[in-house]
Amino acid sequence: MTLNYRLCSAAIALAVTVVFGAAAEAGAPQQKTQAPGYYRSMLGEFEVTALSDGTFSAEAGKLLTNITPKQLDTALAQSFLKDPFEMSVNGFLVNTGAKLVLIDTGAGTLFGPTLGKLLANLKASGYRPEQVDEIYITHMHDDHIGGLAADGKLAFPNAIVRAAQQDADFWLSKAKMDAAPAEHRESFQSAMNMLNPYISAGKFKAFSSDTELAPGIRAVATPGHTPGHTIYIVESKGQKLVLWGDLMHIAAAQFPNPSVTIQFDTDSVNAAAQRQKVFADVAQHGYWVGGAHLSFPGIGHLRTEGSGYVFVPANYSALH
Repeated sequence: MTLNYRLCSAAIALAVTVVFGAAAEAGAPQQKTQAPGYYRSMLGEFEVTALSDGTFSAEAGKLLTNITPKQLDTALAQSFLKDPFEMSVNGFLVNTGAKLVLIDTGAGTLFGPTLGKLLANLKASGYRPEQVDEIYITHMHDDHIGGLAADGKLAFPNAIVRAAQQDADFWLSKAKMDAAPAEHRESFQSAMNMLNPYISAGKFKAFSSDTELAPGIRAVATPGHTPGHTIYIVESKGQKLVLWGDLMHIAAAQFPNPSVTIQFDTDSVNAAAQRQKVFADVAQHGYWVGGAHLSFPGIGHLRTEGSGYVFVPANYSALH
């Protein structure tokens, strides 16, 4: 009796160990997803919401120019990166209290499945696409205009879209598309596909040179990356935020050396000059900056270091 009891107890203990041991080893399944990509901050009386469109795999060695492979490897290593790496694509939603303005719309379906999340993240942030009053485009590359339309329908049905006349004259011209190298023609077609629905609806309005588009939001021409590349300066209560689109792409290389360029530049010499000018200005005055390709949320400051710059990300705020 005693022996049988001991044997039974031992068997039960072994079974419990096996069952719970197996469960402990299996663990909970990994989720491998991020939270919705939006980050809110205040600029004076304006609310600024950074919106993630996602990330894509960037091969810096194939993209950057005016830098040697050794210099690039060193720059990436100093930022604990290896080539290729994930590059963010960001848009910025500015609520002035009178207008809801979106700067750039992400890539939509033009860059593959890892991008095209801006619209979902806008909704997750508490806004609806029909609430957007105006959309300001920094330039007409796919990853900045791809979220404007889907299947020929307006993604933002009540918005007026604004961009520099120089970019419109370039990217929306069939003559320029036909004259471009074959590998570049798809970019022209994408621009036409995204902008033409707004043009047909009377909702596209180009602007020339530097101009105030809304109280507190000013467009400043920075041609080089494209003929009409534009940055937007947002100002409220003495605070300034410079949203610079593709003024720079790869932080690890271009902050320490702003002369580094990228093969997508229409005019790389002018693009580098504009980058150096804006970097010096925002660092000197301590303005906020927001970058389309800075790691999300892409908002912070620049400070000088030697002949280059260092990006200082915004300190996290819960916005109590």
